[in-house]
Amino acid sequence: MTDSPMGVPFGDLFKMLSQQGPDAWYVNATQLALTVARGEDNDPNPAPAQRSRLEELAPLVGRHVDALFGMVADYEVRAVNRSGLTTQALEQWRPLLTPLVSATSAPALPEGAPAMMAQFSASLGPMMLGMQLGSVAGHFSDRAWSLSALPLPRTSAAHDIVVNNVVAFADEWSLERDVVFTYALAREFVAANVLSQPGLGDSLRALLLDAVHEAAQAQGDILGRLQGLLGSPEGMANVMGNPEGFLDGMALPESSAVSDAMNAATAALAAFFDAAALAITAALQGPQPALAEAWRRHRRSDAKGEDAAAALFSVSLQGPHVDEAATFVATVQADHGLHAFDAFLRVDGLPTAAELSAPEQWYERVTHSPLA
Repeated sequence: MTDSPMGVPFGDLFKMLSQQGPDAWYVNATQLALTVARGEDNDPNPAPAQRSRLEELAPLVGRHVDALFGMVADYEVRAVNRSGLTTQALEQWRPLLTPLVSATSAPALPEGAPAMMAQFSASLGPMMLGMQLGSVAGHFSDRAWSLSALPLPRTSAAHDIVVNNVVAFADEWSLERDVVFTYALAREFVAANVLSQPGLGDSLRALLLDAVHEAAQAQGDILGRLQGLLGSPEGMANVMGNPEGFLDGMALPESSAVSDAMNAATAALAAFFDAAALAITAALQGPQPALAEAWRRHRRSDAKGEDAAAALFSVSLQGPHVDEAATFVATVQADHGLHAFDAFLRVDGLPTAAELSAPEQWYERVTHSPLA
């Protein structure tokens, strides 16, 4: 069938409208996410030679990550395409998004609205939310190398890396592929070790629960704007023909204590992942200043997919706090070494927004913590 005005095949759209039950949003999100992830090139699988090289480097990188944390972990890596990472992202994000889904309801219709409108309204909440989440998850894998692109708690330490995205980055910046493979593996392994720890996970989930209330308010604003449109065929046509206007309305709340705390924590984690990955890469491949600069520029340019995914959780991957976090990590690393960030594995280890600009204050607190 021809494409709908939303860019989704009509058959898929009708399936989304017909979904019922508490998991309708997830089914809708998965359907749309995989459609988006396939893209214009149909999302090719990694080349066998590149997959093999990644798998060869994984145990070497893993030993350095073990040495950093003083632990032994599993470093089996899966070379995937964009669809593979998209599926894994939705699975990992699902429990984190459930509170947002629970806070979302369909808009009320005017009294006397036609039965067809009432039926559509009942499906609208999960459909729109599924569309939004699916679009975000699909675009997240446009450039992301792995789940480490977004520092969120994980329910498993599976390591999926989009090899084609890593290769594209290496070629774009004229870097040796082995060097970039090493960095990508190190960043993902470090991130997975940290984000799968119970203490860190509990701390991040507590911040996320607070952030969900702000995100739910933004979602409610979108559905509220639909109330005036669903009472007429013309209004329904507007909704169906221009959903982007409503989806774009899902913006980050204004700066607040909740968003500042969430941004400080996630920016510090991301900066630590960068520093640890660069140190491990240097140990295996020699100093890599060109890689460090290329990665910094890459993350600050055309990162809409990752940024939109972060916004779902009231996180911003751009802004002054990102540079502040990089300085925070560099200062602690220079004064105390990367092992100081073992504190990130604990429930009390993440820096506050105030501590992000006072790294020594953070170090003193976590060093003298009863949990240290």
